[in-house]
Amino acid sequence: MFESGSNPRLFGVSPGVDFPRALVDGLVARMARQPPDAMARVQLIVNTRRMQRRLRALFDTHPAMLLPQIRLITDLDLIEPGLVLPPPVSPLRRRLELIALVSRLIAQQKDLAPQSSLYDLTDSLASLIDEMQGEGVTAQTIADLDVTDQSGHWQRAQQFIQIAQAYLDQTDTAPDQEARQRLLVTALAEKWDREPPGDPVLVAGSTGSRGTTMLLMQAVAKLPQGALILPGFDFDMPPDVWAQLDNAMVSEDHPQYRFHKMMAEMAVTPADVTPWHDTPAPSPARNALVSLSLRPAPVTDAWLTEGAKLTNIAEATADVTLLDAPSPRDEALAIALRLRQAAEVGETAALITPDRVLTRQVTAALDQWDILPDDSAGMPLHLSPPGRFLRHVANLFTRRLDAEALLTLLKHPLTHSGVARGPHVLNTQRLELRIRKHGLPYPDYTGILRLLEKTVAKPEDQQALQDWAEWVGQTFTGQMMSETQPLATWVDRHIALSETISAGVGCTEPGALWQKKAGQKALQVMQNIAAQAEHGTTMTAADYGDLIGALLSGEEVRDRDAPHPDIMIWGTLEARVQGADLVILAGLNDGTWPEAPAPDPWLNRALRHQAGLLLPERRIGLSAHDYQQAIGAKEVWLTRSIRSDDAETVTSRWLNRLRNLLDGLRDQGGPQALADMLARGDLWLARAARFESVDPAEPAKRPSPKPPLEARPRALSVTEIKRLIRDPYAIYARHVLKLSRLGPLVQNPDALMRGTLAHEIMECFVQDTLKDPALLYADHLIAVARRVMTKEVPWPAARAMWLARIEKIADWFVARETLRQSYSTPVAFEAQAKGQLVWSDIGFTLSARADRIDRTEDGDILIYDYKTGKPPTAKQQATLDKQLLIEAAMIEEGAFDTLGVSSVASAIFIGLGSHPEEVFAPLETEPPQETLSNLRALIDAYLDPGQGFTSRRMMLQDKIEGDYDQLARFGEWDATDDPAPEDLS
Repeated sequence: MFESGSNPRLFGVSPGVDFPRALVDGLVARMARQPPDAMARVQLIVNTRRMQRRLRALFDTHPAMLLPQIRLITDLDLIEPGLVLPPPVSPLRRRLELIALVSRLIAQQKDLAPQSSLYDLTDSLASLIDEMQGEGVTAQTIADLDVTDQSGHWQRAQQFIQIAQAYLDQTDTAPDQEARQRLLVTALAEKWDREPPGDPVLVAGSTGSRGTTMLLMQAVAKLPQGALILPGFDFDMPPDVWAQLDNAMVSEDHPQYRFHKMMAEMAVTPADVTPWHDTPAPSPARNALVSLSLRPAPVTDAWLTEGAKLTNIAEATADVTLLDAPSPRDEALAIALRLRQAAEVGETAALITPDRVLTRQVTAALDQWDILPDDSAGMPLHLSPPGRFLRHVANLFTRRLDAEALLTLLKHPLTHSGVARGPHVLNTQRLELRIRKHGLPYPDYTGILRLLEKTVAKPEDQQALQDWAEWVGQTFTGQMMSETQPLATWVDRHIALSETISAGVGCTEPGALWQKKAGQKALQVMQNIAAQAEHGTTMTAADYGDLIGALLSGEEVRDRDAPHPDIMIWGTLEARVQGADLVILAGLNDGTWPEAPAPDPWLNRALRHQAGLLLPERRIGLSAHDYQQAIGAKEVWLTRSIRSDDAETVTSRWLNRLRNLLDGLRDQGGPQALADMLARGDLWLARAARFESVDPAEPAKRPSPKPPLEARPRALSVTEIKRLIRDPYAIYARHVLKLSRLGPLVQNPDALMRGTLAHEIMECFVQDTLKDPALLYADHLIAVARRVMTKEVPWPAARAMWLARIEKIADWFVARETLRQSYSTPVAFEAQAKGQLVWSDIGFTLSARADRIDRTEDGDILIYDYKTGKPPTAKQQATLDKQLLIEAAMIEEGAFDTLGVSSVASAIFIGLGSHPEEVFAPLETEPPQETLSNLRALIDAYLDPGQGFTSRRMMLQDKIEGDYDQLARFGEWDATDDPAPEDLS
């Protein structure tokens, strides 16, 4: 294939060129005059499986021929089968062994790091070991670093690095993947040095950014028929600029630095790099412009000297669109609209960005047109249905089961997926409604069974429901464990419980848990953990949950057959191995592209450089190279958002350079070219804005529905009269529309519960004192409160806070209760103090339930009502809160059967808040007969077909929320708007 020569052969492909296509075309052209079997002897080494697949697909487009041997750089065993090395140790095994070592060190020296950082430290240490092995840096090299000017942090880091040294010094274990790869490359280079192969060996698509890969490329370049084909080589950069890239400390973030380093080690110059094929770049003028914008610092010198030589600026930017979006949402929607257009006209289009949040937003926007992009990254396994399911199940071990966690699992599509999924969904709905109605914040076996008793009418259906409830109680509850267990125990228990939950009642198979690609991948992860569990250490449930989450998040699932064939989402690496008619470089903000270097807890830049490890700028340089390749495509979009969710963003340094350069090329029309680029972006932003714009609808009017007479409520409780006065629309929604407020899924210690408990505590205490007057003292009240709260309040913090409130008012309440019992005797409490007043002439029933009723020695009645908040004032009672006034009137009318017709001496609110007080109802100014007459008039008014139920008619404050405000569309109108009556008859 090549003429003989001693110099290394380096070929380059310009930025923007479809690298795999140029590689295939060049190889076919060079082998055109060779025998047919010569192509089959070519060894073509590529760095990704995606490129391997693309090359094979491109060869299929040519006439029938023998194909070269396309190998992955990680499959070097296939190139020289005679090289025998032990298989690599499992990465998971190494991770588990390091976890045990790091955990032991943290346990011995607790001031080194918190236990919560165990996995982060272990992962970071494993990455350091990978890098050391990939770059050929020994642990002793790290230990011998000159750290005389370093802080005490180095001493702490050294203790962790010693773990790495001890681990690498082990001789009884097989090498891990990185170490084995370097051993394999070293052995291969030695064998080729002794016996060089006579057939062509090509390394294509790699930049040599890792030490092991560089060793392989150097070995291949020395072969008689060896060659390197470099992607995105900048043929426009002058020799003197190449010479400025010598210092890694200041140049490693340049896109061409890795090529410069490679050429320096091979003793060749940029002039020795020749084009691999005559495939032209889509826009040579743009390549020259971008190359100049990326000159190493100080860039302004190069711009002044070379900028005047640039030509065809308008041509270079004609197919470039620059989009400065106001927000990430606007950016995503504009991109989606352009991708939709590409799908309609048959263009191939690729979105390239490291911002996974942005890609998910674009995917969601495309979904409305049934376009599923081909995402090279796929879906993270921990976000797939099996991944979420496994994480939810693992959480059962770590914390007490609450209603939200239970229903989250019960509603998961993989739960009870073995048999009878339909009845399971129905039963889950029944359980949720019962929890929301009656409350069960921390479900247990007996609580679930009790909650679902007598739920359905048919005995056979009720029995099936009870069987399901028993399965839920036995399977989901009582799984939390506080003690440590061996990893193998956790894994076995996790898999068994997951399969049981997935199977469902009466099914022995694991349901759909391990089905489809995501399930199969999840099964592989769990089987791998089980196989390597013996190398793990004992751990808590929380540690196991963190481990499972980390392992699942490190895997991805991808269905290559489902997406749209022409709409793609790539990571930055794919810019090297793919080609498209339209390339969209998105998320061009500093911190996103390029990404900010991750903090290194072990070595700073100076120590890394001293040790021969990679500098943090390496990743920036690789991203810069990907950017330089992608921006050379046929049509390019450069997009960014001006603001993120919470702050303004900073333009990507490369885009900022390009803009500044264009703005300075005034003689060549640079500012106009930049303005045209922005104008094209603004056009698409305007289209996105129009797409999302909605014709302003007429705001809702303040509702005041007038239902037919037969639909109006014919029975209300006394407590609902307050609502009828303040918010009649709520009465309409509750009694006419039959809409009840749905309770919270997870019951919280709210004011309603606090009031209910206060009633129960006071009732129990007073009844105790009636049986034994000697118990009328504060300590007994506190004891009763503690007993009731222990039974009814499952939240320790709320229990302690509420008990403290009772303790604060105990002396005051006991003193007042002593006085009350000196002149009256309790005769009825909440359960017995029920009354009903029937107005048969209008067909209406008024019901009431008093907290407590006492009778004096003279036979008069005293009514009491407990309030944990501030009781209503006398003025508020006279106008709105008429509860006690109405109850007094009902008693005097004989509506309470247990009392008969009695005279009410007083009605009192007992405030149990932070400032306890008693507030008397204004019976003198609002006598019972007048109260009852006014109430009758109110009821008569709402039984008039012409009276509407106005929303929020007399709310105490506008900020008070109503249960039916959303139904009434409150917010589109306010309290100053006139009601809009609507006849519903």
